[in-house]
Amino acid sequence: MINTKNINTKVFFEEARKELILTEERKDLLLEIADTILEEYLDREKINLNFICTHNSSRSQFAQVWSFFAIEYFNLKNMFTYSGGTETTSFHRNTVKCLQKTGFIFSVVDFSHQNPRYLVSFNGTKKSILGFSKLYDHPQNSYPFVAITTCDNADQNCPYIPDAIERFHLPYNDPKTSDNTDLTEETYLNTSKQIAGELFFIFEEIHQKLS
Repeated sequence: MINTKNINTKVFFEEARKELILTEERKDLLLEIADTILEEYLDREKINLNFICTHNSSRSQFAQVWSFFAIEYFNLKNMFTYSGGTETTSFHRNTVKCLQKTGFIFSVVDFSHQNPRYLVSFNGTKKSILGFSKLYDHPQNSYPFVAITTCDNADQNCPYIPDAIERFHLPYNDPKTSDNTDLTEETYLNTSKQIAGELFFIFEEIHQKLS
């Protein structure tokens, strides 16, 4: 497990990639996603990514935030990242705490006990994304987009997504199963690390082919 005491976002991101272990099947899926994003980007000169999970509270939020970082890390232009769900809940507090431990900055712009909104950023950029739980077709999410579902069951439960250019299923285990246990912090960090490492892999592939 990565020790996040006094660690910054860039270090966590790079270590996540170094420690990433992929099966051939998973690697092929990540390469397919990277190739599709690149193909659509070259055709449109712009691409929107929408990470979708049932509640839009943890895994899809991790994916949006880390892809936001990856796009900046690899200096990619006109690539935008969003997230949504099939239900609206909230940006899970343990997900927020986990991302803060790795250097992300959360500024509350609209406080609500049910579903607060945050501007999410990190040191070294003037850009930010708006983080809150919403439906995948919320007006905040730009169209058209490549849809990437991240829940174990989202591929079966998600409705038809008419505005998706392409749709991929990239599932992750739900860290919320560890809530209120001694393993909560470790589980969320490991989920964040896996997602960060796989998104590093995807965007590194895009960056190399563009170069």
